[in-house]
Amino acid sequence: MAERYVMSIDQGTNSTRCILFDNHGRLVSVVQREHEQHFPKPGWVEHDAVEIWRNLQRIVPEALSDVAVGAEDIAAIGLANQRETTVLWDRRTGEPLGRAIVWQDTRTAPLVDELSQQPGDTFFLDRCALPPSTYFSALRIRWLFDHVSGLEQRAIDGEVLFGTIETWLIWNMTGGVDGGLHITDATNASRTMLMNIHTLAWDDELLSFFGVPRVMLPEIRSSAEDYGEARGLLPGVRITAALGDQQAALFGQTCFSPGEAKCTYGTGSFLLLNTGNEVVRSRHGLLATVAYKIGEQPPVYALEGSIAVTGSLVQWFRDRLGLINNAPEIETLARTVEDNGGCYIVPAFSGLFAPRWRSDARGVIVGLTSYITKGHLARAVLEATGWQTREVVDAMNADFPVPLKQLKVDGGMTADNLLMQFVADVLDVPVVRPMVAETVSLGAAYAAGLAAGYWSDLEVLRRHWHRAGQWMPDMDPERRESEYDNWQRAVERSLGWIRPPATS
Repeated sequence: MAERYVMSIDQGTNSTRCILFDNHGRLVSVVQREHEQHFPKPGWVEHDAVEIWRNLQRIVPEALSDVAVGAEDIAAIGLANQRETTVLWDRRTGEPLGRAIVWQDTRTAPLVDELSQQPGDTFFLDRCALPPSTYFSALRIRWLFDHVSGLEQRAIDGEVLFGTIETWLIWNMTGGVDGGLHITDATNASRTMLMNIHTLAWDDELLSFFGVPRVMLPEIRSSAEDYGEARGLLPGVRITAALGDQQAALFGQTCFSPGEAKCTYGTGSFLLLNTGNEVVRSRHGLLATVAYKIGEQPPVYALEGSIAVTGSLVQWFRDRLGLINNAPEIETLARTVEDNGGCYIVPAFSGLFAPRWRSDARGVIVGLTSYITKGHLARAVLEATGWQTREVVDAMNADFPVPLKQLKVDGGMTADNLLMQFVADVLDVPVVRPMVAETVSLGAAYAAGLAAGYWSDLEVLRRHWHRAGQWMPDMDPERRESEYDNWQRAVERSLGWIRPPATS
């Protein structure tokens, strides 16, 4: 019998990838295509949803061609996606009503300020476990209603559909205007501020507060179940999974037990901790979110800590300061010195995210003396990622009774051995990197294959996970705490830099 594969569609912030995995969880084909980033105004970030759909239509046949297989050789399709990015489109024509508003977009900041005052964080935390933030989709829908003439009434009349990117792609893959499925999964729905975190259903009070009509919302489904057949693209193949990208990475890292955690190190970094079937309400600056839901099984939840600037600090060091020619050079430069020379960089370029959530912070470099070289600065750049990870892990250990014993890592920055050793040192736990680096795509494939019976259970998936690298802590405890104290003092100097406008 010819081998069959699971297809993973990873629709990210910068590109869309189509990857085929075999029964052993090995990558056998990958095709990627970038899409344009639109920045029409300061703080605005947009994508063309039609361009993303067309890119997917191009790369799927290429991925099949690379290994000379057809649609009949695909056992199931799973999707992972950039999470809070918001698409509205015309139910009748299938045309987007403007560009998609990306999760990084901050145009809703004035609305966030209003919500923080009235009705306050508790109203939202009790229902969706999310505080008001520019991250989340509900605020973008409200902003569009307030700024696009006639849009709100059209939505009330049932003419407008809303979705995050996986909803948009599934709708198109299953027929679009000709009977396309309008669905989302619980992980993506949990990032909208419209879903009740406990019932996994759209919450009437939240819908009423934001003025979002239920008729425009997709049906919430499990992360892994049979959604239906693809039609024009891969006709007859079952779509059986969808997860937000960070939850997909948690699944791909096989963090299936409470207390297991992963951190994805990319432009920013996202640390998720499995908390089991319990919603843990953070008191230390983290977010509660749905980790995944498999079929009819109870949902699994997670605590999440988002760090805004990690890999992008290396890009800044390269592109703005010109101190290195490419990202990997930063490790070489940092190894020219023994330590940071007393220099610390707090990369609060647009405020600080978890666990501090301080929009008034801005980046600082402290501890400069005539002794400091570009090597010390390079080391301070890498150490900033380690210390920010430590702050999130400390918050997780304070919120959850099972302390972190190991951190699984993925993402481009994990190629930096000096950085990974520093993360292990400051966390005082082992840091491990898997053999398959594409954990987001792998997680979507695992969930899809599980729902389709391609893999039998979670233990089979665990056995597919193999370690490629490990870093053990090797820092003197007194030095660790002294350096952490210095970092925290540096962070204090970054706060309060942006002052509210004076009122007359």
